[in-house]
Amino acid sequence: MRTKVGQTLTSSADKDHILSILGPGSSTFRRRWLLPAGETQQAAAARALLVSIVLEERTVAMATQGAGAAGTPLSGFGFDMAMLLAVLASIFARAASVGVCYGTSGDNLPPASTVVGMLRDNGFTVVRLYWPDGAALAALGGSGIKVVVGAPNDDLPELASSASAAAAWVRQHIESYCPSVAFRYVVVGNEVPVGQTQYLVPAMENVHAALAAAGLGHVKVTTAISQGTIAVHLPPSAGEFTAEARSFMPYVVEFLERTRAPLLANLYPYFVYTLGGGGNGAMGVDLLSFALFTAPGPVVQDGEYGYQNLLEASVDALYAAVARLGVGGQNVRVVVSETGWPTAGGAAASVENARTFNQNLVTHVWNGTPRRPGKRLEAYVFALFNENLKEAGVEQNWGLFYPNTERVYPITFNA
Repeated sequence: MRTKVGQTLTSSADKDHILSILGPGSSTFRRRWLLPAGETQQAAAARALLVSIVLEERTVAMATQGAGAAGTPLSGFGFDMAMLLAVLASIFARAASVGVCYGTSGDNLPPASTVVGMLRDNGFTVVRLYWPDGAALAALGGSGIKVVVGAPNDDLPELASSASAAAAWVRQHIESYCPSVAFRYVVVGNEVPVGQTQYLVPAMENVHAALAAAGLGHVKVTTAISQGTIAVHLPPSAGEFTAEARSFMPYVVEFLERTRAPLLANLYPYFVYTLGGGGNGAMGVDLLSFALFTAPGPVVQDGEYGYQNLLEASVDALYAAVARLGVGGQNVRVVVSETGWPTAGGAAASVENARTFNQNLVTHVWNGTPRRPGKRLEAYVFALFNENLKEAGVEQNWGLFYPNTERVYPITFNA
């Protein structure tokens, strides 16, 4: 099976980079491309981009030879496999292994067009928006960057009560930007509070139906839950939701299983450490090194599985909590929709700790978790910028970049 996933192959910078290896070509091109089952988006982009350039260059060459030139654009074309591998390696080396959360709670942030350039320059291939920001979506059009977009909590009552309202929301915020914007997920609600959870699954159902009716059924509908929904983190096999979360999570899991969508979770080892009082946890664990990925070996042994960092333990605890609901969910994949570490404003908040956590995150996502080894963990760093309109303290200090676009600390986003 082949699935349409996007419109623009990659950024102009990528094309220029490849053309510097392959030789000169025309300035711009766009075409639809397909993602074969089992092929990563980045690999498909490289493959399709390379074929497009080959076809484009060959067509130009034939045109210069005259209309009577025999053959097709590919006839007589010999391709050096070593050059192909060099091109693919150059793309993979620059692609970020994590996504990033683009929050806008600041009055001094750069324009969306500048932000998209930053995302490209740093190799990000996917970005999370908390609401359908028209300026950001317009700027992301044609960029090749996949978009995770939120339907805010305030929209849930209307989306849940009216299929026509959900259809209108999809037309305005999703369909009107397709196909130039490549949407990955629509996140219905973010850490939905108790008073609104009754709207959650009905809203997800209506948005899902509206996307399908618009021919956009490939865009998965999900929601993002907080780490606070998990009552037990350690050992991960004992993972369990809080009583409050158990009142709505079975219905969420059933929906995600049926629609083959992932469960998004905002998981913060920082808060587990600080809310646990720092130092050693109840299990005698050195929580700071466990949280920062710096423990020299397994810290928590859970049967045959050894855990060297808290994030992977939290992910596997969430898988255990889903299974403990007893409603299926074996095929529901966990996505870490937010994680990070603050640079100031609270206990253990420092540039050094933030850099250590996020740099190690970039490396560790490729490992999967002890219970799912080798299966890359999809994760999104919070956040792109320090945001000065948030509550004073740690909330203002999660950014990878200052609003003037300078990095808060040196970090590489590929591994």
